[in-house]
Amino acid sequence: MIRFGCSQLVIERLDPLVNPGSTPSPHVHQIVGGNSFSSSMDPAVHDLVKESTCTSCTFAEDFSNYWTAVMYFRARNGTYRRVPQFANVGLRAVGGITVYYIPPYDGKTNVTAFQPGFRMLVGDAALRKADGMQRQLCHRCYTTEQGAGVAGDSGGAPCTGSDTQSLPPAPCKGGIRTTITFPTCWDGKNVDSPDHKSHVAYPQTGSFESVGTCPESHPVRLPQLMYEVMWDTRQFNDPDLWPEDGSQPFFWSTNDETGYSQHGDYLFGWEGDALQRALDARCNNAVCKELKIQSSEEAMRCTKAQTAVEDVDGWLESIPGN
Repeated sequence: MIRFGCSQLVIERLDPLVNPGSTPSPHVHQIVGGNSFSSSMDPAVHDLVKESTCTSCTFAEDFSNYWTAVMYFRARNGTYRRVPQFANVGLRAVGGITVYYIPPYDGKTNVTAFQPGFRMLVGDAALRKADGMQRQLCHRCYTTEQGAGVAGDSGGAPCTGSDTQSLPPAPCKGGIRTTITFPTCWDGKNVDSPDHKSHVAYPQTGSFESVGTCPESHPVRLPQLMYEVMWDTRQFNDPDLWPEDGSQPFFWSTNDETGYSQHGDYLFGWEGDALQRALDARCNNAVCKELKIQSSEEAMRCTKAQTAVEDVDGWLESIPGN
C-alpha cells in the first residue's frame, strides 16, 4: 500500500466541492495537498497540476486536495479552542493528513487510478446519529501516551475493536485518531455526481479487503483511498477541564459533539499517469521508485494564506460559522 504524509496547507472555511464559490463556507476544514486550492475549482477550467506551484504531500507529483472537518474543545466556560494535530507514526509533518492508496490485498488484482477531474465525498456534515453513516468512518482512542499511532495500542485494523463511530466518551491519553475510508467501485463514466457520491459505490458482496465484487452499476475497481488524522487531545485530558456532568467536550467544526458528522473530501490531482504507475508497481508506503519524492521540509514549506480570513485558533466564543 502507498502511505504518506501531507502537511497542513491551510485551515479555513472553504469547500469547493460542496459549497463552490462560497467564501466563507459553512464550517472549518483542514486542507492538504496542492496550493491551487480555492473556493471554486470547476474541473472544466481548474487544472490542479498546472495551477499548483507546490504540494504539501510527500510525493511531488501529487497536487490533489484532501480535506476534513476540524476538531474543537469546549471549555467549561463555553469557549472553544481548535485541537492541534500531530504527525502519524513514522512520518514528519505539520499536522495534516496521512493518506493511503491501497491496492487489493490479494496481491494480484489490479485497480484503475482516479481520472482527471475526479472528485468525491464520504460522510455527511449534517449527520448526528449512527443511522445513515457510511462505512469505515471511525475514531480510535489511544489509551497510552506512548502508544499513539501504533496499531496494536487499541486494536488492529481501522474501524475494528474498540474504535467508535461516535467521539470517544472518555479522555484518550495518547490522543484521538480519525479514519475516513472512501468507496472503491466506480461507474466508469462520471468523474463526479450531483451529491458527489453516486458515481462511486462499495462492493456488492464482501469488502474491499476481501476483494468483494463491485456492483454491475459500478464495475470499475478503484484503489482504497483512506485518510488518518491524529488529534492531539492530550492537553485537554485534565478531568477538571471536562464538563461537570462527565460528558465528552470535543466537537467537530460542524458544531457536532456526537462525532457522526465527520467527513472527507477528495479532488484528484496527480500528474499524468503517476498514480497508476505506483499502483501497478504496488509501491510500499512512501518508498516508490516510480514517483518523485520531496523532503518533509519541502512539503512543510508548502502553505497557503487563508482566503476566508478569520481566527480559527485561540479561545473563541463560538466555532467559526456557528
